[in-house]
Amino acid sequence: MRALIYISLLACMFACKQNSGNEKNVAVVQGMFDAFNAHDWDKMASYYSETADFLDPSYGKTYVKKSRQEIASKYREMGEIFPDIYDELKGIYPSGNKVFVEFVATGTAPDGSKFYLPIGGVLTIENGLIVRDATYYDNSRE
Repeated sequence: MRALIYISLLACMFACKQNSGNEKNVAVVQGMFDAFNAHDWDKMASYYSETADFLDPSYGKTYVKKSRQEIASKYREMGEIFPDIYDELKGIYPSGNKVFVEFVATGTAPDGSKFYLPIGGVLTIENGLIVRDATYYDNSRE
């Protein structure tokens, strides 16, 4: 019986530690999206490690390394093209050091047309920073 109690306590402590890590990782992701939606590109980039791996259709089909400066620059340019760009989070699902996100990007293109782009992503977090960002969306032209 005593062994069962110890095992139960250890399991509870492990679960609590896991949830604490999940909450911190979710806070990192939420902060990054908040900075994105405020168009504070330098702050947004600060949620990433000094150099992070990106998998994004806009970069090609393989992971590429980007510095914080390159991340801020890319999104600054995007903000100039789409001045009202906004990411609406639909779901945040933490699991260990990964946070799965689903969101919809909306905005207005330079020709005045509106866009609505569903996106999914997997963010890997280490030491409170995003080290890997795998983003999935349909980038075909209609």
